[in-house]
Amino acid sequence: MSGNLPGGRLLGGKIVAGCLAPHPPHLVYAENPPQNEARSECGWETLRWGYESLRANLDRLAYDVLVILSPHWRTYVGTHVLACPQFKGLSVDPIFPHLFRYNYDMKVDVDLAKAIARQGQDAGLEMKLMQNQDFRVDYGTIVSGHLLNPKWDKPIVGISSNAAAAYFNVDVMQENMIRLGQATRKAIEASGKRAVVVASNSLSHRHFTKEPPVPEDMSYEHIAHHGQYLWDMKMIELMKQGRSRDLISLIPDFTEQAASETDSGALTWMLSALDFPSKPAKVHAYGTVIGTGNAIVEWSEL
Repeated sequence: MSGNLPGGRLLGGKIVAGCLAPHPPHLVYAENPPQNEARSECGWETLRWGYESLRANLDRLAYDVLVILSPHWRTYVGTHVLACPQFKGLSVDPIFPHLFRYNYDMKVDVDLAKAIARQGQDAGLEMKLMQNQDFRVDYGTIVSGHLLNPKWDKPIVGISSNAAAAYFNVDVMQENMIRLGQATRKAIEASGKRAVVVASNSLSHRHFTKEPPVPEDMSYEHIAHHGQYLWDMKMIELMKQGRSRDLISLIPDFTEQAASETDSGALTWMLSALDFPSKPAKVHAYGTVIGTGNAIVEWSEL
């Protein structure tokens, strides 16, 4: 921190990185961390090694807090923000309970959570603080949080995905998430903290309908179909070229054609929080999980 303004406002807050950090529970399953009850032989190494590379870069940035927006905390009235100092419990994936039964214990930066909610309200958004200590945190937040920081030695701020794309359309979602991204940036800058903003979503998201006999058997793993792969490559190429505004303009078509998790608004929010970077992103990995396309991507000063 670099001092205070009158009224106690802190100086020196900054977003030091933005990450596209997808949340397939299979990646945690394959790592066999002590928190997860299921045991694996191996699997999805390309993506897991990509996360290792991303973690090494984030450690060099000496950040204070992860701010994560997850598609799997879906709220239908406004955007909600985790706002208890600690959340602890057992997270069981509803689709893959045999792979992901994870005992989580996470700390929350409540001050920053409240500041993001206030800034969102000032921007005309409906915001709510999640202050129920027994609330079960969604597995998307947990998986991305684990894969970015398996030591869990830094607090998070968890943000919900408002269902504007389902209730209205992707254009309404985009408008709301751009405003939420701007509000998030303002709150971070006023906080005096170094933050990493995280979009926890896959790209193309059409699942297989049947699981192989051995989930970690990589001979079964491939993209759902070639059209989805082409869409993923188009979006990744825009990231690598630093054309984030062009990427945003394609999200409505991409969301529909690739059945993408960008319908959550996480990627739009993250790029807005970064003020639509023109610097090329670093792509750490691209790979498939049960047919879905997943990119691990970093926007930072490194």
